[in-house]
Amino acid sequence: MKYLITGGAGFIGSNYVNRLLERGEDVVVYDNLSRAGAPRNVDWLRQTHGSDSFQLVTGDVRDAALLTSTAKDADIIVHLAGQVAVTTSVLHPRDDFDINALGTFNVVEAARLSERNPILIYASTNKVYGGMEDVPLAESATRWQYANLTHGCPESQPLDFHSPYGCSKGTGDQYVRDYARIYGLRSVVLRQSCIYGPRQFGVEDQGWVAWFIIAAITGKAITIYGDGKQVRDVLYVDDLLNAYDAAIKNIDAVAGKVYNIGGGAENVMSIYAEFFPILENLLGRKIPVARDDWRPGDQRVFYADIRKAMQDLNWQPKVDVKSGIKKLYEWVVTNRDLF
Repeated sequence: MKYLITGGAGFIGSNYVNRLLERGEDVVVYDNLSRAGAPRNVDWLRQTHGSDSFQLVTGDVRDAALLTSTAKDADIIVHLAGQVAVTTSVLHPRDDFDINALGTFNVVEAARLSERNPILIYASTNKVYGGMEDVPLAESATRWQYANLTHGCPESQPLDFHSPYGCSKGTGDQYVRDYARIYGLRSVVLRQSCIYGPRQFGVEDQGWVAWFIIAAITGKAITIYGDGKQVRDVLYVDDLLNAYDAAIKNIDAVAGKVYNIGGGAENVMSIYAEFFPILENLLGRKIPVARDDWRPGDQRVFYADIRKAMQDLNWQPKVDVKSGIKKLYEWVVTNRDLF
């Protein structure tokens, strides 16, 4: 099978490409290499598997012609390329739209025009649910949480595209879903929660678990926005890749469907009150932080109800929060020179 991975030099993409190459798959990486970590990830893949182990197409998802010609031979397309930060979308909404909304439209069109009837996996986001202001919350000493959603936010929660990023990713989300209905595209939408793991060059605006670990180890200034009790479910990258594999394996049963993919209610933590004690224990010292106001589009609570994916895909997270954080911490320490 021939895989096309858009954004294949990114954090998630490079981890998946590594897995595919270990299995002996034929892989094309399509990436514009604009993010700082992307060239490093390409070098790592080549050093690990050989310079000719995969094909690299240096291209942008906004280039419909190049994308279409690249996708024509693919059996499986995993669309990971995108603008990934809410704050960047607020500052540069047109760029965010062009990359995420138009770029994803270009991907689904490339898949539709292909004669190979490819499988398409789309990495959507929990931000399509917006702030969920109608959902009651409860506050405890260390976290906010849903008052009534015991298992977390289900796929049936009304969509509310809060922030330009939510709008652009949500547009792609709905195009991928509708192309399955209208054109029979074998596509699956995966609404991903906070993903973390090695090869993640997190920055303040995106990839918060990695960013806090990197900043703490390298002595960078850390700012906590809001009250620090905002809650997220986190999923280790290997567990996410297992979900990709499961969706592809079960495509005949799941094409056209939408799934929440995250750590679920069992892998939830608040970003300061609960995460920082784990990190400080690994580091062996207290971590100084500054405080600032809430950022636009920042949810007090999000954790995904993942029971639908668990049932349909025979999938579930295997790496618990503490184990995953330790794995990422050790990777950053070992590869400190990269930062």
